[in-house]
Amino acid sequence: MAKEIKFSLVYRDMWQSSGKYQPRVDQLERIAPVIVDMGCFDRIETNGGAFEQVNLMYGENPNRAVRAWTKAFNKAGIQTHMLERALNGLRMYGVPKDVRQLMAKVKKAQGVDIMRSFCGLNDPRNLELSVRYAKEAGMISQAALSITHSPVHTVEYYMGIVDQLVEFGADEICLKDMAGVGRPATLGRLVKEIKTKYPHIKVQYHGHTGPGLSMASTLMVAEAGADVIDCAMEPLSWGMVHPDVISVQAMLKDAGFLVKDINMDAYMEARKLTQEFIDDFLGLYINPANRISTSLLVGCGLPGGMMGSMMTDLRGVHGAINMALKKNGKPEVSFEELTVQLFQEVEHIWPMLGYPPLVTPFSQYTKNIAVMNLLSMAQGKPRFSQIDKDSWSMILGRAGRLPGPLAPEIVELAKQQGMEFYDGVPQDAYPDALPEYIKEMEQNGWDRGQDDEELFELAMHDRQYRDYKSGLAKERFNKEVAQLRDEKLKVKGETAADAATGALNYISQKHPDATPLVATATGRMLWEVRFDDRSTAPAPGTEVKEGATLANIEASYAIVPLVAVKGGRVVDTCARQGQMVKKGDVVGWVE
Repeated sequence: MAKEIKFSLVYRDMWQSSGKYQPRVDQLERIAPVIVDMGCFDRIETNGGAFEQVNLMYGENPNRAVRAWTKAFNKAGIQTHMLERALNGLRMYGVPKDVRQLMAKVKKAQGVDIMRSFCGLNDPRNLELSVRYAKEAGMISQAALSITHSPVHTVEYYMGIVDQLVEFGADEICLKDMAGVGRPATLGRLVKEIKTKYPHIKVQYHGHTGPGLSMASTLMVAEAGADVIDCAMEPLSWGMVHPDVISVQAMLKDAGFLVKDINMDAYMEARKLTQEFIDDFLGLYINPANRISTSLLVGCGLPGGMMGSMMTDLRGVHGAINMALKKNGKPEVSFEELTVQLFQEVEHIWPMLGYPPLVTPFSQYTKNIAVMNLLSMAQGKPRFSQIDKDSWSMILGRAGRLPGPLAPEIVELAKQQGMEFYDGVPQDAYPDALPEYIKEMEQNGWDRGQDDEELFELAMHDRQYRDYKSGLAKERFNKEVAQLRDEKLKVKGETAADAATGALNYISQKHPDATPLVATATGRMLWEVRFDDRSTAPAPGTEVKEGATLANIEASYAIVPLVAVKGGRVVDTCARQGQMVKKGDVVGWVE
C-alpha cells in the first residue's frame, strides 16, 4: 500500500519570511475556512515566532488572534502547530523557566495542538524544558533540528541530538531546514536513520526554497519515511519562502505516494485573499527581492527570512565601504559585487565562529560580524575589529554550546578584551519572573486574562505589551503605515524631516521640555535597540543614559554615532530603521 504523506500549511512563516507583519485577526478569520475547504492540509502552522510580537506592535491583542485563528481548524479536526525558540521562547533573548512553562499551558488552552521547539545552536540543554512543558500541558512535543551543511553537521551529529530528544520524551522530530541548504541525500539518510531507530516518531520536513534544493530534499525525505511536509501557497510561495503545495503534491503523487487532492476553487480563493491582505498594508513591508531564489546561498547558508533586512544593512554601508576603499587607493565595488563579498565573508568566518546554524538569532549575529569585517578591511583594519555585544554572547557560550571549536584568533581576541567563556546551563541565567509581572498587573489593575494569557503576554513581551495597553503601539503603527503609503506617492530620497513635521507639533504640545534627538550626519539610520530579527527605534518610555549611543548613521564617509545629549525617557521617534536622514533632522525626543 502506498505511504501517505500529509501536508502542513506554514501560513505564519510564509508571512514572516516575506516581511515584517502578520495578517490581522479579521483577515485570519476570513481565510481560515477557505484553507479548510482546500482539503489538502492535515496541519496548519498558526502562531509562534514573531506572531504574537507583531500583533502587539500594531496594537492588536495577540491572544484574541490565536484563539480566533485556531478555532476553525480545531473544529475541522486539522492540527495546529506553533514555533518557539526554546531558551528564547517567542523572543530573541532568554526567557525564565516559569514563563516558558506558562507559555505551553496558555497556547494549549488557546487551541494549539503541537509545540515545535528549536534551539538555534542545537543545544539539547535548551530543548529539554520545551519538551517537558509541552507534554505537561497536553501538547504534542515536536523537537526541531536546525539543519545546515558543514563538516560538523553530519548525520551522526544530528542522531546524537535525536537520541537525547527522544529520551526527553519528544513525540516528533522536525527537520528545520531554515536556509534550504540541507543536502537532499544527507537529509534522506538522516530521516531513514530516525525512522529505523525510532519507528514510532513522526518526522516533519520544513524547507525554504532560497537556494533551490528544497524540492529535491522533499522527495528524498519522503522516500526515506517522512510523514509530514511543510508547504506554502501563492502569492507568497517560492523565493525565500517555501515550495507551493500544488507543486509538492504533484511531485509526490507522481512518485507513488498517497496525497490528498487540492480543491482548486478554494486554493484560488485563498490566493486572492492573501493578495488582498498584501494590498491592504502587509505589502508595504515586503521586499520584492524575497521572491527571487539564488544559488549563492548554497555556500554561505544564510536563511531566506533575513534577506530583506540584510540587504538594507548592506545598502546602508555600501557608501562607507566605497569611500574607505577610495581613500586607500583601492577600486570601488558595485552593490552586486558587495553582496557576493558578504556571502563569501560569511562563508569564511562561519567555521571560525564554531559553525553556529544560521538561524535566528545566530544568523543575524554572523551577518553583523561579516558586514563590519567588510567595512573594517576597507578601512585597512583587520577582521573582527568590531563585534557587537550580542555576537560576543554567542561566541562566549552564553546562549549554548557552539557545534564546533572557535578559531584560535577568536579565543585570543576574547582573552585580550578580558572576556570569560561560559559553559554553564544557559537557563540558569534567567530566574523566575512571574511574581513580579503579577504584581505589575495588580498595580495597574490589568486583568490576567482567560487562562492567564494576558499575564503570559506581559511576561514574554513586556515592552510591546505595555505599549499595546497604553495605546502607543496602535498610534505608532497607524503613523508608520500612513508614512509608508505617503512615501510610495512621493519621489525617492525623502528624509525623516518630512515625517517629523506633524510629530514635532504633537510632541511640542504634549512634551514642551523634551530635548530633540538630532541626526549627526546624512545617511541611513540604524537604531541600536534590538527587537526580534531586526533593529528598531527605542519605544516611548525607554530609559536612556546621557552619552549612550542610540543609533549609528551610515554616512558616505563613515559610520557616525548618534548619542543622547541628556538622560531621561524616550518620548517618541520619527525615523524608521534603514530610512535616509539628513544632518540636522529631528529623529526623536528625550525628556
